[in-house]
Amino acid sequence: MPRFFINKDASAPAPGDLFEITGDDARHISSSLRMKEGEKLILCDGAGTDCLCAVESVGPTVAVRVISLSKSAGEPPYRAAVYQALVKGDKFDSVVQKSVECGAASVTPFLSSRCVSRPDERSAGKKAERWRKIAAEAAMQCGRGAIPGVGDAIPFSEAIKAAVEADIPLFCYEGGGESLREVLRRERPGTVSVVIGPEGGFSPEEAAEAAAAGMKTVSLGARILRTETVAQTVLSCLSYEFET
Repeated sequence: MPRFFINKDASAPAPGDLFEITGDDARHISSSLRMKEGEKLILCDGAGTDCLCAVESVGPTVAVRVISLSKSAGEPPYRAAVYQALVKGDKFDSVVQKSVECGAASVTPFLSSRCVSRPDERSAGKKAERWRKIAAEAAMQCGRGAIPGVGDAIPFSEAIKAAVEADIPLFCYEGGGESLREVLRRERPGTVSVVIGPEGGFSPEEAAEAAAAGMKTVSLGARILRTETVAQTVLSCLSYEFET
């Protein structure tokens, strides 16, 4: 069933309420989906509630009536924050999309010593805007109950400072570490952070800084994954361990 998100400034929905959908979403409903009066769609309030709605009119704007409310089924029972070093080309687009699909609550880019991609302020702003759009589209496509946030790029030390606050702060390091399986099977987390390096990996100094801060250095096995593959791998392991 098609899924869309309510504007954050809108009031809390209730059965019987009439909502007006505008902009790109309205154009998608009318032109791409070609929805008709009486057909059903879901509006999400972004806070864990799904609203089953019936279309009442279709045009430049789309009017829908709320039929019933239910808890969003697409949100994990934990909050996983992905901290991904900036990578070359459009690889970060894929990181955002797949992280959202796999259950991440947020994605934050950061700069580490081996990052090749170092966009200027103007370029970084445009990239962040695109990543947030990708996150919203992925959330609608895969049935999420909230749109994960995509932060602005921050320095490595700031990323570690934020990530270490999670119940399970994972530092993914190709130089070795504890088995991810063993770490995940020790406790059931409320929050998880996943810190991932760039194409060239983390420097030994960065690995030491992360360990000293309290991050759990983990290994993902004998194979070295591409940086854009790591987030979806770890998030899939979290889903397997705590959702199924």
